[in-house]
Amino acid sequence: MVIYEKFIGRERDSYKDLQDLRDNYKITYPETFNFAYDVMDVLAEQQPNARAMVWLSNEKEEKIFTFKDMKYWSDKTANYLKSQGIVKGDRVLLVLKRSYYFWFTMLALSKIGAIAVQATNMLVGKDYTYRCNKGGIKAVIITGDGDCTEHFDEVAKDCETVTLKFVTKHKKPVGGGWIDFEEGVYQAEEKWERPCGKDAVCAKDIMLMSFSSGTTGYPKMILHNHTYPLGHIVTGVFWHRVVKGGLHFTISDTGWLKSLWGKFYGQWFGESAVLVYDFDKFDGEDILGVLEKYKVTTFCVPPTMYRFMLQYDVGKYDLSSLTHCCAAGEALNPDIFNKWKEYTGLSIHEGFGQTETTCCVGTLFRYGEPLSGFIGKPTPGYDVHVLNAEGLDCAAGESGEICIKATLKNKPCGLMCGYYNDEEATEYGFRGGYFHTGDTAYINEHGFIKYIGRNDDVIKSSGYRIGPFEVESVMMEHPAVLEVAVTGVPDPKRGFKVKATVVLNKGYTGTDELVLELQNYVKTHTAPYKYPRVIEFVESLPKTISGKIRRTEIREKDSMKYQG
Repeated sequence: MVIYEKFIGRERDSYKDLQDLRDNYKITYPETFNFAYDVMDVLAEQQPNARAMVWLSNEKEEKIFTFKDMKYWSDKTANYLKSQGIVKGDRVLLVLKRSYYFWFTMLALSKIGAIAVQATNMLVGKDYTYRCNKGGIKAVIITGDGDCTEHFDEVAKDCETVTLKFVTKHKKPVGGGWIDFEEGVYQAEEKWERPCGKDAVCAKDIMLMSFSSGTTGYPKMILHNHTYPLGHIVTGVFWHRVVKGGLHFTISDTGWLKSLWGKFYGQWFGESAVLVYDFDKFDGEDILGVLEKYKVTTFCVPPTMYRFMLQYDVGKYDLSSLTHCCAAGEALNPDIFNKWKEYTGLSIHEGFGQTETTCCVGTLFRYGEPLSGFIGKPTPGYDVHVLNAEGLDCAAGESGEICIKATLKNKPCGLMCGYYNDEEATEYGFRGGYFHTGDTAYINEHGFIKYIGRNDDVIKSSGYRIGPFEVESVMMEHPAVLEVAVTGVPDPKRGFKVKATVVLNKGYTGTDELVLELQNYVKTHTAPYKYPRVIEFVESLPKTISGKIRRTEIREKDSMKYQG
């Protein structure tokens, strides 16, 4: 029996169809469930020499860690953190890029019952101040690579609750109150005992505190308990379709919860190794070479990265080891889908979720083929509805909000426990018997969900509701367009008119002729009313530190310019 079957009771291919899967998929777990003990340590005992992680540095230095290694190093890390005063309930901020110490530390914190708070290495001083004070952070563990520690030290005096500063990968003598984390772990005791009594960790204890992307304001802090990994059985085993003994590659930085989607829980539930590549800059040709050399079996990246890879001669790489491919995070246009399938023979399976959820909508292999332009159907464990403003289910083709039937007391594994210290936001998110995602979509007559955009991003023009993803997806197919953000600008006749802010590919110039060409292209490749009546060419788009386009910033800039 593979390990995930202990929690869902059946092999993944034993369900006859998607309806059978939805009706009979059920997660059971003990009140003491803890992924580090009940999955990883069990794998270390059952198959100690099996690969758990293949790690590559930016310079292609390679390290292979077995499941036995993961237990050994997570136990040592737990002992070291405990020796430094980290106890159950403490909040620890992790800024570790793609260092293997991130995985050791995440497992160690889980074993202790301390709370992990992920953060990106792109933070600057004010970001650290906000996160540390908002989250009541006790300790920070920050990479010495780049200038992360310098940024923290600029505001350390303002981080009121931080008492411990650990550094990894330091390039100079440790000083200024920084503690050498790697040396501490190396010297720590090897034997770790699972806590009991008052120190025991329960499934309903908080495990993660994660910041949202903050596209419209300060990031919210999202709480997940120890049942969160169980929600990723669907992500890794059913959506990513990982292979026991295989190698899964998701490209994501550990500063974001997406890294836990694709480089942690679901993949190890499926007994696959994970590939971690700590590169400094994404290079499509380089990634193709990694896929070939390491014989990656399952793969997941955002559509933009597929597009960057497809700019090279994919056909010259041997990708025959790939068995399944996925995408999430933005619109997947048909051109990328078709070209990737032409080269590899594999469809790209889309998925949808948020920091607040696990994969709640997707196309699950064996239970339905992808439908181009649609993100899929509700995944097992999630009762997903598209609701109108009155809270009723929308008819086929009618747009509404993606909502999950749930309350704080009765919710699926993987759905958040609330927003930290924000009862008002929590109650607003969980209202009317549903968790409201704030994302707009519609369902077709076959039950497939078409993503439109964030509620705030939907453009209302002349009675039409136009989602930015729909227009962006079409425009991205044009060879001149490298990136595009679609927003609405005020218009006295239409309410709003569609505007496209475009970054051009090399070799193209933003002329009036190109404006007309792009407008005509949209008119002929989607409903004509969606075409951008305004096109602005820019050098770059405003983005959050997680890389998401800040359409709100574009709207604010345009609000005065286009008034009247």
